[in-house]
Amino acid sequence: MEWQDGEYTITTDPDRIDRAAVRRFLAASYWAPDRSADVIERSLANSVTFGLLHGGDQVGMARVVTDYATFAWLCDVFIEPAHRGSGRGKWLMAVVMGHPSLRGLRRWLLATRDAHGVYAALGFAPLAQPERWMEINQNAIHAST
Repeated sequence: MEWQDGEYTITTDPDRIDRAAVRRFLAASYWAPDRSADVIERSLANSVTFGLLHGGDQVGMARVVTDYATFAWLCDVFIEPAHRGSGRGKWLMAVVMGHPSLRGLRRWLLATRDAHGVYAALGFAPLAQPERWMEINQNAIHAST
């Protein structure tokens, strides 16, 4: 699927995702600086990936891991700095949240260090019952050994 707004396009076509651009951005991110190219490739292949293109250049992305029935995890969201502040991030999130295959899901999750206000405006809130959630964090396990 594709959405157009002036010189910008959002696409879910896997062939239009610039893997090198994704690797460069994630390598500079706080959440995935050491994610290998193989892991990035598998994550893209097994997710609904929304690429934000300006002309032919990828300038943003959002990735959704989902069962298409009840749950979605929003991750690896980025907008290149030169394209921030123009509403492109809000448009990207509106497209993601409105995607026909993702509408009506019971639960969406995400993790963020510093963009709580951005996501709160979209309806995200802290976990209502965090005591019900658990995780296995392999990075924490490996760091302590």
